[in-house]
Amino acid sequence: MDRRKFIQVAAVAGSSIAVLDHSQLFGEENRRGGLSQSADRNPVVVSTWDFKLPVNETAYRILSSGGSLLDAVEQSIMLVEADPTITSVGRGGYPDRDGRLTLDACMMDENGNAGGVACIEHIMHPISVARQVMQKTPHVLLVGDGALQFAVEQGFRKEDLLTPKAKEAYEAWLKTANYQPPVDKSNHDTIGLLAMDTKGSLAGGCSTSGMAWKVHGRVGDSPLIGDGLYVDNEIGGATSTGVGEACIKVAGSFLVVESMRNGKSPQEACKIAVERVVQKQPQYKSVKDFLIGFIAINKLGEVGAMSYHKGLQYSLCIDGTNKVLDADYLADEG
Repeated sequence: MDRRKFIQVAAVAGSSIAVLDHSQLFGEENRRGGLSQSADRNPVVVSTWDFKLPVNETAYRILSSGGSLLDAVEQSIMLVEADPTITSVGRGGYPDRDGRLTLDACMMDENGNAGGVACIEHIMHPISVARQVMQKTPHVLLVGDGALQFAVEQGFRKEDLLTPKAKEAYEAWLKTANYQPPVDKSNHDTIGLLAMDTKGSLAGGCSTSGMAWKVHGRVGDSPLIGDGLYVDNEIGGATSTGVGEACIKVAGSFLVVESMRNGKSPQEACKIAVERVVQKQPQYKSVKDFLIGFIAINKLGEVGAMSYHKGLQYSLCIDGTNKVLDADYLADEG
């Protein structure tokens, strides 16, 4: 289905999307999803950016009807991977500097199981291959040709994923070959998604095509457990977006979860991670387009989000309504 069809499906389902001021999130409405310690509660789904697709709504619907966390995470992320208009996830992704489109993804479930693929080509849904790695191998991460071989053995179809739009952009880039792409959501809108089911269990997933025009073989944080994604069902979960190298060097998502383990709220934990990134890598403070951001959820269903510069958005589905919010940011934009 194309983007328009997706939006029509969402409209039929009666879901609503509203852009809200970030300050409205951290009040009673946010806490309603998690304060009750009863056996059943409303699901909570939070994901990076605003893809204007029924991404969160899909996960929420699956969980509300008693479906599994992994199905909710996988099917939601698949919507983004299949959208040819999104230029940094799935089949719409821009290629590396050799003109090859390589994809990364990972998943982590409520039991601490994890799986991922990195630098895989010709497979539209790396999130689904990541799930198979988790469930059908003793490994956590498969890469490159080995990941592709495994995917084909599992019945995934090889196809040419490079869209005409991506090919045109690549050919335009070749004329200057200036490796200075902007690191904003037009180039690095990784889909990271965290979901809590009606029992309060957590799982997450992350998928990307990485940074446009990257060196062939480059892998960012997205498929790496503890960097692009981390879930501890006793504490909470976190996922990241932005410059993967900056996140990897501080084990960003793991840091967020460990901060929550030490008593910090999701918002405080995300702030700690962003502060750690620029404290340990001060060269990024002067980079105008530098992007690093985290979103998190704890066992109460509370969420948090923080980026370094202004501009990170995220989507929160709670009480059946999906909202697009602006993340708090650390840098002084004045």
